[in-house]
Amino acid sequence: MATGKYVSDLEEGDRLGPVDYTLSAFVIREYAHTVEMHQPCFQDGDAITMPPTLVHLDKLRLYRHACPMGTGPDARIHYEYDCEVFMPIPAGTELSVSGFVNRRYQKKGRTYVELTIDLKRRSDGVLMIRYRDTVILAFQRAEAA
Repeated sequence: MATGKYVSDLEEGDRLGPVDYTLSAFVIREYAHTVEMHQPCFQDGDAITMPPTLVHLDKLRLYRHACPMGTGPDARIHYEYDCEVFMPIPAGTELSVSGFVNRRYQKKGRTYVELTIDLKRRSDGVLMIRYRDTVILAFQRAEAA
């Protein structure tokens, strides 16, 4: 198990989290503004909801908690993701996020790491978002180039 080390050291079967937090309206508005999602459901009033891609921040939250040594010697390239949203998540919702490294594999000289993230409502454990993320780790270090 590589948790507690670098993100680039994560291995198949590693579990990340859970990490609990409360989704704030400020984070929703700032994120939505940054990615140019100006629809009222992401910007206005107290009834704003989480944009589906905000789950990327949950991945970073898991990395920070599970891998305190940081990114590591290998950079990550965000390769592919898939996000299933089962219900809207309003600001103020208390959430719990956890992750599981499904696969770490080689393909054409590159290392891929596939992570599944579950975002659940903390009060009752209802799954609200499932996110699958695949990254490519740098396959050639500078000193080897």
